[in-house]
Amino acid sequence: MLRISMQFFAHKKGVGSTKNGRDSESKRLGVKRGDGQFVKAGNIIVRQRGTHIHPGNGVGIGSDDTIFATVSGKVKFERYGRDRKKVSVYAD
Repeated sequence: MLRISMQFFAHKKGVGSTKNGRDSESKRLGVKRGDGQFVKAGNIIVRQRGTHIHPGNGVGIGSDDTIFATVSGKVKFERYGRDRKKVSVYAD
């Protein structure tokens, strides 16, 4: 006779809520200044992981892909090709 042993359930019982209270600290990513807003040189415009938004005129990009203003002026979000976005700062 062929005997097959199969287990359909977890081999450990569920544990209480004291083991569950961990999470990483939020990174506060996203757009920090909107279209048409005035920024000073050095202000952060976008915090991002990877270049979802590309740098245009009057902005720089940091080693962590943060986009910041290099000149004081108004923020302008623009299309960059068919499916990309860029942000620029135009001095007033």
